[in-house]
Amino acid sequence: MSETSFPKAFEERVKSDPFLGDELLQALNKETPTSIRVHSKKFKYHLTQTQAIAWSKNGYFLSERPIFTLDPHFHGGTYYPQEAGSQLLDFTLRQLALPTDSIILDLCAAPGGKSTLIADFLDGEGLLVSNEVIQNRARILKENLTKWGATNTIVCNNDPKDFKALSQFFDCIVVDAPCSGEGMFRKDLKARDEWSENNVDLCVGRQRRIVMDVWEALKPGGYLIYSTCTFNRDENEDNIQWMMEQTGAELIAINNPFAETDRTKSGHYALPNKLDTEGFYIAVLQKTEAEKQAKFKPGKNSFTEIKDQSSLKPFVNSDAVTFVQWSDYAFAIPTAFVPLIKQLFSHLRVIKLGTECGELTRKGLQPNEALALSPSLLNDTIQRFELTKEQALMYLKGETFPLEGKQGYGIMQFEGTNLGWIKHLGNRFNNLYPKEWRIRMRIN
Repeated sequence: MSETSFPKAFEERVKSDPFLGDELLQALNKETPTSIRVHSKKFKYHLTQTQAIAWSKNGYFLSERPIFTLDPHFHGGTYYPQEAGSQLLDFTLRQLALPTDSIILDLCAAPGGKSTLIADFLDGEGLLVSNEVIQNRARILKENLTKWGATNTIVCNNDPKDFKALSQFFDCIVVDAPCSGEGMFRKDLKARDEWSENNVDLCVGRQRRIVMDVWEALKPGGYLIYSTCTFNRDENEDNIQWMMEQTGAELIAINNPFAETDRTKSGHYALPNKLDTEGFYIAVLQKTEAEKQAKFKPGKNSFTEIKDQSSLKPFVNSDAVTFVQWSDYAFAIPTAFVPLIKQLFSHLRVIKLGTECGELTRKGLQPNEALALSPSLLNDTIQRFELTKEQALMYLKGETFPLEGKQGYGIMQFEGTNLGWIKHLGNRFNNLYPKEWRIRMRIN
């Protein structure tokens, strides 16, 4: 298949669909614009932005694509490279009547773009549970949410059916469902080779199963946000209609002046020929069934509250969190959600619990990278080391270099952005940046 061709069946579908047409095919063969979403409390305005993304509070198009790996601010979680169309989630969330202390589940969350967006939407309130069923993708999700530095986040590695144990638990569930990937055709030519009519049918069945598996976990009156990165009505409008018939859910119409209303006025599309994005579809359902008594089966896993916090005080300074111990490690979790987090923890395969402060040892706390990337938790007395860009990249590669300072733990920074920990030994330092996160490409 050439770089400008499409699967024949897909091309025929598009040409015969008056909602799409030839203009979509032409747009899919154009270069994809680069966009990011910034961390409102961390971002340093150092990238060349061409314009704000109208439907995303903190989203921007860039004039050119930088080498993100060679930008220390990227590693410090000050922004996330996220496709502009998928940022329609931000506009959608802001139109819903959600409580300020919402509990939101991002069900198919890896690699983490939508989860970091939801974390920003919650703005330190509420609770975000981000899930990914595939183990290696769940680790990437954990890394990206850790770099974002939001304490009110949990990451788990579960099958959607596992959430049935959490009856009526969530105010909102986001299902960015695995799909046939037609919206990826613009940037990923391999996605074109993988597309087939049969794959579309398989995706439809999988999408329906995922939604029904998790439906019990949504509170009555709660919202299910369904999205895909594809254009066909089988996976989008027809699935929404099927879900309404199966659950009795009510369609919530979102007045979005930026996106294209879909074929049945049930949701919205980001079409490459309309918004200069990749492809994205989003719709919202509200659970209407009467509330009943939620039942929770007792779970086995647990953590304990830390009473003696003397080893934590030199590192952490926050009254809004509760410190708990899980195995030999200390974690900070939002005090207001401790009972609910215990329920989550007892039923799910949790791999990120709030903010991991560090390992509890006989010599005191050995701080974790997650704490360095959560500036709001850090004690102001911790020594900081401001680095040049060359030094910052060396640090991110796991290297060492001459650095004056007093003995003890310290935080490496670049232009005020926290990067991670070192342990200064007086005449040298131990680089504590996680080995699995280190830059592997050449930096000069």
